Amino acid sequence: MKLPPWAYIVAVALSIAMLAVGCDSQSSDSKQAQQPTIQSKSYFIFDTMVTVKLYDDPAYEQHFEHILNIMKDIESKMSRTLETSELYKLNAHAGKGPYQVSDETFIVIEKALDYAKKTNGRFDPTIGPLVSLWGIGTEQARVPAQAEIDEALKLVGYDKVALDTAKKTVALAKPGMELDLGGIGKGYAADAIADYVREQGVKSAIIDLGGNIYAVGAKPGGLDWTIGVQDPNETRGNQIGMMKIKDRTIVTSGVYERYLEHNGQYYHHILDPKTGYPAKSNLNSVTIVTDRSTDADALSTSAFALGVEEGIAFIEAKPNAEAIFITEDKQVYTTSGIPSFFTLTDDQYKYEFKK
Repeated sequence: MKLPPWAYIVAVALSIAMLAVGCDSQSSDSKQAQQPTIQSKSYFIFDTMVTVKLYDDPAYEQHFEHILNIMKDIESKMSRTLETSELYKLNAHAGKGPYQVSDETFIVIEKALDYAKKTNGRFDPTIGPLVSLWGIGTEQARVPAQAEIDEALKLVGYDKVALDTAKKTVALAKPGMELDLGGIGKGYAADAIADYVREQGVKSAIIDLGGNIYAVGAKPGGLDWTIGVQDPNETRGNQIGMMKIKDRTIVTSGVYERYLEHNGQYYHHILDPKTGYPAKSNLNSVTIVTDRSTDADALSTSAFALGVEEGIAFIEAKPNAEAIFITEDKQVYTTSGIPSFFTLTDDQYKYEFKK
């Protein structure tokens, strides 16, 4: 089977160049560059590979154990498919009135619904019935019949969710409704890990949740991290440009992440809550750069669904958020703040602004 170029991407995923850091002493010995100590741990959770790298940290073992516990706790609350999770139980309670959840789950649902309102439903956490129907990324992946999609669409709509902030309850109006926090949950986990390592005094860390990257602090020595932006049409390691950042999060949404091939057509996993089909926006990917990964997660999905014109306007209205849009025809569009830290290095791509 011949795959399209974007199917080979890990894409606009991000390759991280971690450079050696020198020491600042006047002695002759100090003229030799001192390499920082790097401790790395990988976990398979949230249906993805998570890698955490801590720099010059003597307590890394206990930190890695605690980080795993943080992620397990979030999964136990917000997984749509784990039958013991809060979210699974909430979805099973759909149509039966309010259901009380933990503070964490309530906060994430509340933020997801806020983004749904701000995007007029282009980002919508009630998309769960459509996600289950298509099953993209699972062994049950298939192209549903139009009649099935029409029925699922009747269960989609953020206005069908009622929140009680005082009681921390969530009510899904119709039986069969499903909240899916996949478009925001990994970002929340990245923020939780970043907050923890900062609290523990870790000055430099890289947190990578399958494309959701958080660069905590600066590199050892105070320099910016160098982040390469992957070429969506090439294999890993081929970059179209690079960014210089510190203490920021970078999150990408794109057609490369999960897809279904059927009768020679390819269907990506970012579904349009309005049509029930994969979103059509002429984009290969959207990368968001901002301060909090929860927001970046929701913003990347929202901007992808909105497309270049509306997506740029949407991101420009957000404080401290920037975006890189890469289209199917090798056009690169960015928000106004990107040029201060992004350099295009591949002349096969055309780079311009949409103002």
